[in-house]
Amino acid sequence: MGIPCIMSKRALQADKDESRESLAKGLPVVSLSIGDSAEFLYGDAWDAKKAEKVILDSGDVLIFGGKSRLIFHGVASVIRNTAPRFLANETAVRPGRLNLTFRQL
Repeated sequence: MGIPCIMSKRALQADKDESRESLAKGLPVVSLSIGDSAEFLYGDAWDAKKAEKVILDSGDVLIFGGKSRLIFHGVASVIRNTAPRFLANETAVRPGRLNLTFRQL
């Protein structure tokens, strides 16, 4: 039996809509995951089949900048019911995944 997932509607993307100055400096993107785990894909091409994969769990921080700043990336799926129990028991966080992304434009 596999892990139940919600498939994302987003394809891999690269952050090329930021200011030229920000991109030229290679300023990092900082991403904080809260809630359910997610399958995060990244690579040198738009093709998700060629991408590397990492699982981001609640509390994980992902930072990419410098030469890797323009990598293709995206969430392929969210893995249901993987959030730490205290989030539901002690907070008002709803089931699912919350991602906070910080960048300097």
